[in-house]
Amino acid sequence: MAFELPPLPYAYDALGPYMSAETLEYHHDKHHLAYVNNGNNLLKDSGLEGKSLEEIVKESYGKNAGLFNNAGQHFNHIHFWKWMKPNGGGKSLPGKLQAKIDSDLGGYDKFRTDFVQAGVTQFGSGWAWLTLKDGKFVITKTPNGENPLVHGGVPLLGVDVWEHSYYIDYRNLRPKYLEAFVDSLINWDYVLELYEAAV
Repeated sequence: MAFELPPLPYAYDALGPYMSAETLEYHHDKHHLAYVNNGNNLLKDSGLEGKSLEEIVKESYGKNAGLFNNAGQHFNHIHFWKWMKPNGGGKSLPGKLQAKIDSDLGGYDKFRTDFVQAGVTQFGSGWAWLTLKDGKFVITKTPNGENPLVHGGVPLLGVDVWEHSYYIDYRNLRPKYLEAFVDSLINWDYVLELYEAAV
């Protein structure tokens, strides 16, 4: 299936002051669009035309680096926009998620610390994840465009730590960006939707 750039689910200025309109314009309209265009070019004659995006990500991993990088980033970003919302984040989680975070990750405060730390310690470009693997919540990180799909997990929440995701607003202060993401941007309802679909 051809890749298409989805519209943002909110206005460009809706995530301020934690993520600026300028960041979203560059990140969505330029970076994500580039993954879509490059991915469509690389999809031609790959043998994976007509497959779902998830299948393309999994089947190109380790075999077709160019297609994988762009398909992976397209998948990641489709969800990344939905993983944020105005007035999001913080401790007001749906009960099902709270119970799982308590049992698998040692509670919200430990989740917050470990998730931020995963993003801070991802060297170079990549992502930090809340992943469902073997029925349990785990916090993971991946380089570049990789995601938990290729490691036997289901991504429930991801944060982009490529510099283009935060440099306009935070310069080199990646930890501040990650704290703002967790405290003020996460769309927990979308995380719950993905979790319920996975189980």
